[in-house]
Amino acid sequence: MRHNPFDKDTLTNIFLVGSGKGGVGKSTLTANLAVALASQGNKVGLIDADIFGFSIPGQLGITDKPTRVDELMLPPVAFGVKVISIGMFVDDNKPVAWRGPMLHRAIEQFLSDVYWGDLDVLLVDLPPGTGDVAISLGQLLPTAKTIVVTTPQLSASEVAERSGAVGLQTGQAVFGVIENMSYLEQGGKKIELFGHGGGEKVAASLAKLSGAEVRLIGQVPISVALREGSDTGKPLCAEDSKDAAAIEIHKIASLIAKQGRLLAGRKLNLDPK
Repeated sequence: MRHNPFDKDTLTNIFLVGSGKGGVGKSTLTANLAVALASQGNKVGLIDADIFGFSIPGQLGITDKPTRVDELMLPPVAFGVKVISIGMFVDDNKPVAWRGPMLHRAIEQFLSDVYWGDLDVLLVDLPPGTGDVAISLGQLLPTAKTIVVTTPQLSASEVAERSGAVGLQTGQAVFGVIENMSYLEQGGKKIELFGHGGGEKVAASLAKLSGAEVRLIGQVPISVALREGSDTGKPLCAEDSKDAAAIEIHKIASLIAKQGRLLAGRKLNLDPK
């Protein structure tokens, strides 16, 4: 096994994007956040760690497979984002039926056997829930922060809290909470189809658990254009869109980018002579 370039000495900001359950739009948001970050001038990598429910290649319109150079794989690039997914190694949409040790091995290879180069940001699309992959990544990426995606319903928020809590158990701070499908804008009015308050509740609960501030960093509205972009492999945030969802995702991306490189406490190799 080659060296993991994202260990405790990495300068790359790493964000694990998780959710308590499926169907909340986590992968769509992760793909669009990656594209938005790249469009803002950042060097971005994206790992699709949802081994059983991989969807990132389709969302970004990727049909290419990684290219092997010596002992490393060069990941395909889409919209300025370097991407790796188990979907690139599976033909004809065949299901992946693996147990825990194989999942851990696949995640290790995504980190150490792929040539990522110098990244500003690495996003990881976690599978929903609190299983083996989330625990493995928490151990392999000690500097990562967690982003929790939820929807406005209070019942959904209770499930989402568990996703952030797992990250806390493996040492990851919670960067923030994104509330997806927050409202539908119609005729200048915001219609809260799925209720309200879920994102704020998750943030407050995780702040209490962690003993640190956890913010609601975005409320993304329901968007037909966002959904269509995912279905066609042309992410909404790759366009100069005035869609409310795209504007909100770009705002979240700016918050992520403002973290800067992890240079605090690092010695600079400068010769005083």
